[in-house]
Amino acid sequence: MKKTDTLTIGRKLLLGTMFAAGLTATLMPAQAEMLDVEKDELKFGFIKLTDMAPLAIAYEKGYFEDEGLFVTIEPQANWKVLLDRVITGELDGAHMLAGQPIAATIGFGTKAHIVTPFSMDLNGNGITVSNEIWEMMKPHLEMQDDGKPVHPIKASALKPVVEQFKDEGKPFNMGMVFPVSTHNYELRYWLASGDIHPGYYSKTDISGQIQGDALLSVTPPPQMPATLEAGTIYGYCVGEPWNQAAVFKGIGVPVITDYEIWKNNPEKVFGLTKEFTEKYPNTTLALTKALIRAAKWLDENDNANRMEAVEILSRSEYVGADAEVIANSMTGTFEYEKGDKRDVPDFNVFYRYFATYPYYSDAVWYLTQMRRWGQITEHKPDSWYDEVAKSVYRPDIYLQAAKMLVEEGHVGEADFPWETDGYREPTPAADIIDGIAYDGRTPNAYIDSLPIGLKGKQIVDGSEVVGG
Repeated sequence: MKKTDTLTIGRKLLLGTMFAAGLTATLMPAQAEMLDVEKDELKFGFIKLTDMAPLAIAYEKGYFEDEGLFVTIEPQANWKVLLDRVITGELDGAHMLAGQPIAATIGFGTKAHIVTPFSMDLNGNGITVSNEIWEMMKPHLEMQDDGKPVHPIKASALKPVVEQFKDEGKPFNMGMVFPVSTHNYELRYWLASGDIHPGYYSKTDISGQIQGDALLSVTPPPQMPATLEAGTIYGYCVGEPWNQAAVFKGIGVPVITDYEIWKNNPEKVFGLTKEFTEKYPNTTLALTKALIRAAKWLDENDNANRMEAVEILSRSEYVGADAEVIANSMTGTFEYEKGDKRDVPDFNVFYRYFATYPYYSDAVWYLTQMRRWGQITEHKPDSWYDEVAKSVYRPDIYLQAAKMLVEEGHVGEADFPWETDGYREPTPAADIIDGIAYDGRTPNAYIDSLPIGLKGKQIVDGSEVVGG
């Protein structure tokens, strides 16, 4: 084909495209004036888990570039390294455990004021036990007519196993990913709901194992299956794909998902230093806009894009696990015992149910669990929980970004809770494994309603709980 022919065809295509655009302008997103970002080259960190997906999608689909941002996304060795690098400025922001910004801000562990304008997802975790422990649990399970267990599986089925280990003088070791991780608190919540004490923290002992029936310790997510296989731990709580990896390897059985522990519980957040948000307010808005669009893409049209997301996440630069393993939980199913695959359509939620809105009540729940197990060593009034939540979670930034996206036609107005005071409606008892309702507006009443854990003005002194 001659060059002139190519140019003629190109002009015709361009004119046709312009004409079509004129006819369908009302159906297309409005052309928005791009934010004048203060910093356009950014580096974000993540841990190799399925729920880092909004970062990968915002990058792969060009949503960051649409906002004038040139982003590098980099996996980190573990959660501590990731947090430290955000604090030092080596990373501009990161996929974080929801407990990390809260703990850093109140000074549990590394002290730094970290904030979040964006909640990355709901649900997404599971608790897995070794094959040996599963066989020991089976006699204590209620079974269906087809011989498969009734779900959700309660920790009460594990209690006789833990007691047997104790009688034999053997520690019952379990893994979680970080002391302020959702996984730590969910595993503790599940154990305590079955009358298994997961242990306390104190000012002088931050092992978290004081008075513990089960002894919890940190294992990085990708190392969970190998640590279980080695017999170092007998079970763990982790995000995907590391529960399904145990099923595929034939080394363990996921017994419960966090959706069954607390329906539509908050999971990861996107964390930034408060200093970053103040120094680069437009950049913060721009990156929040890109992440909201990515979350929408992940859930839209009844999860129609999930298989494409699975392919992206399976790449070595992201999660780097087999696509089949990632798909086992990310496409609306979850496999428990090998061959026992069940529908769990909301195992991963990125956008629906206002998943991306940073609710104060989500932050308060993490604080109640920190207090329950002694990471917050002393009693705090309800007002303190509210103040901390509002210093870390930034729905004001989120809603400003959402408003811009609505005006640009990228998202619908109904996708956001414009009228909320930042607190979810109380979670009903039926949606939580221990049958105890949660209301973020009354944290102390909630803490006192939990059978196992610190209450009132109790503190841990040495190996004893004292006070009242």
